[in-house]
Amino acid sequence: MTAFMKIATWNVNSIRTRLPRLVSWLERRRPDIVCLQEIKVVNEDFPGEELGKLGYHCLVNGQKTYNGVAILSRTPSTDPFFSLLDEAPDAPRRLLAATIEGLRIINVYAPMGTEVGSERYAYKLDWYRRLRDFLDSSAQPDSAVVLCGDFNVAPEDRDVWDPEKWRGQILFSDPEKEALRKILEWGLKDALRLHQQEGGLYTWWDYRAGAFHRGWGMRLDHILLSAPLAGRCAAVEIDRNERKGEKPSDHVPVVASLQ
Repeated sequence: MTAFMKIATWNVNSIRTRLPRLVSWLERRRPDIVCLQEIKVVNEDFPGEELGKLGYHCLVNGQKTYNGVAILSRTPSTDPFFSLLDEAPDAPRRLLAATIEGLRIINVYAPMGTEVGSERYAYKLDWYRRLRDFLDSSAQPDSAVVLCGDFNVAPEDRDVWDPEKWRGQILFSDPEKEALRKILEWGLKDALRLHQQEGGLYTWWDYRAGAFHRGWGMRLDHILLSAPLAGRCAAVEIDRNERKGEKPSDHVPVVASLQ
């Protein structure tokens, strides 16, 4: 690992739609590693050539129309892994892991769950159980692990614009929060909360009802660090400005600086 490194996560909600914004952001912020979610293209249609011109190697686990994840890195990745354990070949593309400069990077796009009590909600909770199994079998808490992405869970009241309105609802139900806690209990720290304790720090705002301008957000995107990296985390930023302007994603980037 280099002496200073920036690691980012961003649900771009369609790489095709968001490519001009992504390119501009990469040129401006120049992170070393970027985990993207909801790229919504198959591997062959991922804009690797354009991103390569900016100095990034691209590892892609794509899917047509839905889901899909990618990792951009300034140095090549090794030891890629493309699914949870025992997943069917046609399972939704929601995970991508690789080793980059000695860091095990695990990029996830967790299921949304649709509605509490639904079949998709049950699938979401089971997906989290399988993610914990994946960690148990493929990594060690005392090694350099970064688990980041769109988790589709707001962990605490301070991560939701109106906790009472959302309590028990999808993205903020107790079983979902417990599922995320079990991931943290593996041996991970929420990087943002190492530095900032206040509420109102959101990463997602619905496109509807002017949610962004009203401050109706939630913190669904997280960078989780194992103990060796948590001790090297100097700062974490939520790039809120990326929700402004033309054709924004409904999510914004989160950037952790390691030293």
